[in-house]
Amino acid sequence: MADAPKGNWVDRYAPDVAKPYFRMSRLDRPIGYWLLFWPCGFALALAAIATGTAFNWWYLALFLIGAIAMRGAGCTFNDIVDRDIDDKVARTRSRPIPSGQVSVKQAAVWLVAQSLVGLIVLLQFNLTTILMGIASLGLVAIYPFMKRITYWPQLFLGFAFSWGALVGWTAITGELAWAPFVLYAGTIAWTIGYDTIYALQDVEDDILIGVKSTALLAGDKAKPFIAGFFALTLIVWATASFMVAQTPLVLLALIAPTALMGWMLATLDRHDGANCLARFKANHWVGLAFTAGLVIFSML
Repeated sequence: MADAPKGNWVDRYAPDVAKPYFRMSRLDRPIGYWLLFWPCGFALALAAIATGTAFNWWYLALFLIGAIAMRGAGCTFNDIVDRDIDDKVARTRSRPIPSGQVSVKQAAVWLVAQSLVGLIVLLQFNLTTILMGIASLGLVAIYPFMKRITYWPQLFLGFAFSWGALVGWTAITGELAWAPFVLYAGTIAWTIGYDTIYALQDVEDDILIGVKSTALLAGDKAKPFIAGFFALTLIVWATASFMVAQTPLVLLALIAPTALMGWMLATLDRHDGANCLARFKANHWVGLAFTAGLVIFSML
């Protein structure tokens, strides 16, 4: 795959018959499921702080399995919908469907299989969390179409990818509150920021085939555009954290994420695809750092 890291585990170890399916699920590019997973970690940690209970590591593991399965299902659905577009973009024409390695029917079967794994994981939680998980499917379904009609597909990705901020909270508390909604809003802003960095790789191809993105919308002002959403992310995450902990000490959890976002912005070169991809992937460490900071605070 053109945008997969060389020597990844799928290329090296997966059986040949499974490789196209694993590639369609982006298992050779784990950054996607990490970015789907970390909002669950934020919420589990905030809920532990709010309830005064120990952090639930078992739920964290379940959410990771669910994130891998549902990110794979989402990517498979996206590839089915975008098969004609992917064939026109240099970075994506080697994907399994446009390259002819997998038929649309085979992809649909793989989509169902991954969705069943996600359902099995979801059924381990309380009823509220199950219903919240099912509700997210509508957001997942509409996302692939947004690039055709709006310059804000990253916003709709944010709606879907940030849903774990709500689901993780309900897994612990069994109900929603203002704090997870604030956390959700901040995570949407984070998604817009990091996916705009990702979209910078495809600006020229997107113009040629007529699809839209926030990277195209921002144009020469891409860096301040991203900076604004990263700043909004940190402010809103700080608000959600303070709402729950009610002490400024919880804001220490944002020191490392702030430093990482600052590094990304300072070193971002929107004309260099490899540079943009590396900065996009660095958001895994933002998610890890914020989750770790909140978990440590919950243990104090």
